[in-house]
Amino acid sequence: MLTPAQISVPAPTDIRLTELGIGTCARVVSVAAPEGGAPVELGRRLAELGFLPGEAVRIVAKGLMAKAPIAVRIGTGTFALRLFEAACIRVCPEQPQPG
Repeated sequence: MLTPAQISVPAPTDIRLTELGIGTCARVVSVAAPEGGAPVELGRRLAELGFLPGEAVRIVAKGLMAKAPIAVRIGTGTFALRLFEAACIRVCPEQPQPG
């Protein structure tokens, strides 16, 4: 029999918001410009919309085309983000609570 010290729980991993599935709840980990060098104003704008570390976020819908914007719910607001904007946001998916 395993003791609690022997049971390893994998550390939560963060992903880009664009990788999150529709309807999956997550928490914002960080907002940072991608390697391409997006302007600093983008991070400020996302923060003003509420994309701050610890905030709950959920993808509401994705466009049909590969580069279409996605609809994101954060707090009481729903926003359409372009993919390069959503790629600046790192999230940690939340595990569903057992019923």
